[in-house]
Amino acid sequence: RMTKKILLDICKQQKLYWTPYLNDTLYLHYKGFDRLENLEEYTGLKCLWLQCNGLRKIENLEAQTELRSLYLQLNLIEKIENLEPLQKLDSLNISNNYIRTIENLSCLKVLQTLQIAHNKLQTVEDIQHLQECPSISVLDLSHNNLSDPSIVAILETMPNLHVLNLMGNEVIRKIANYRKTLTVRLKQLTYLDDRPVFPKDRACAEAWAVGGLEAEKAEREKWETRERKKIQDSIDALAAIRQRAQEKRKQKCMEGVATDTQEGFSLQLTINYSADLPGQEAASDQAELHEREEEYAEIEQFKLETLAALSLDELPDLEDVVVSEFPPEDEIFVQKQDYHPKIEIISEVANDSNSALEENNKSMIENSVEEVPTAIFSNVCQNHKEHEKEHLRPLLKSLFTEPDNSEGYLESKDKEVAPLKPLIQEVITEPKDHLLLSPLCHQPDDPSSWEENGKIAV
Repeated sequence: RMTKKILLDICKQQKLYWTPYLNDTLYLHYKGFDRLENLEEYTGLKCLWLQCNGLRKIENLEAQTELRSLYLQLNLIEKIENLEPLQKLDSLNISNNYIRTIENLSCLKVLQTLQIAHNKLQTVEDIQHLQECPSISVLDLSHNNLSDPSIVAILETMPNLHVLNLMGNEVIRKIANYRKTLTVRLKQLTYLDDRPVFPKDRACAEAWAVGGLEAEKAEREKWETRERKKIQDSIDALAAIRQRAQEKRKQKCMEGVATDTQEGFSLQLTINYSADLPGQEAASDQAELHEREEEYAEIEQFKLETLAALSLDELPDLEDVVVSEFPPEDEIFVQKQDYHPKIEIISEVANDSNSALEENNKSMIENSVEEVPTAIFSNVCQNHKEHEKEHLRPLLKSLFTEPDNSEGYLESKDKEVAPLKPLIQEVITEPKDHLLLSPLCHQPDDPSSWEENGKIAV
């Protein structure tokens, strides 16, 4: 039974409003209801779905005054009735029922769609009530038992009929030239059964009604000629557009060629004018050209003289290399020349017994020590480091441009300066009466024996 509680539960399940009058749509299909009832509170309904139930009668719809669409297909309804309150009803579907006569629809002044297929309609009298329903524009009478061709007269009186479906009825076989006849007699028809009615079909059908097959054939040829002409006009218009585009393209190409010709002519005049310049201007141009060639040659020579890139293995450890420890090569060379004779003199007089000469040499050593800059000693230390790390030598060669005899000079420097380190470290201040002795030697008590064994101690 369609109780209020069940209707509320349905609203909850379908996520509709719990307040009945707020709902404009209510889905009551496939519920097995056998009677319409308890819909008084649903006054705001505009669409009511009641198909696939067991309803036997249309009733209790007095409160649904705003209803636009009513779906009652697939029920057990035998009669159309109790639809007077539905003054705004636009679409009614009562297909697949047991209706034998169309009736009680004239009260629906705005009804436009009536679907009454798969029912028990048979005679002209069963559909005669349609004459009183001028607002209907879509009518579905398919799959009934209509067999009398006189029904066309009833349909002809419907001024707004645009869509008609009579499929599944015997009347189709009994109406000669069925489609042409209905197209001619139903002036507003735009869709018949399973396909539309085009203007060409209507024109051919009207020609057939007037002059038979010949007139229909002539009318069809006119329409085909008109269609071919329309297609040809479209093709011609497209060809004209393409031709204009090609002409514009050719014109642009010609303008481009003319511009290139003018530029080439002006360039040739410039070259000829340059050739006709006086001798002084031509000589200046040649000199400028020669200078540019020399610049290019210098650039190429500079590129050729650039050093080859070092590999990662040849790069030194930055912690061991201090750029500030390497003075310019010219400065080192001058310092070495100034210092070289002093070192030789000190080494020659190491075993001399002349106290006066010793004093002179001592003062000379002190002066030389004061004059020698620290760069020489750092260079000597660096030379010892070169013997320990042979891989630094290619980098030093690339950083400093040494003179031709630099290698020989470094070798002589190592030989000559080698005694300098122990000599400077072992110099001690002694009385003038005695010679410079090594701290390792012990002075004997007897001077004579010391003189005799002096050479051996040294």
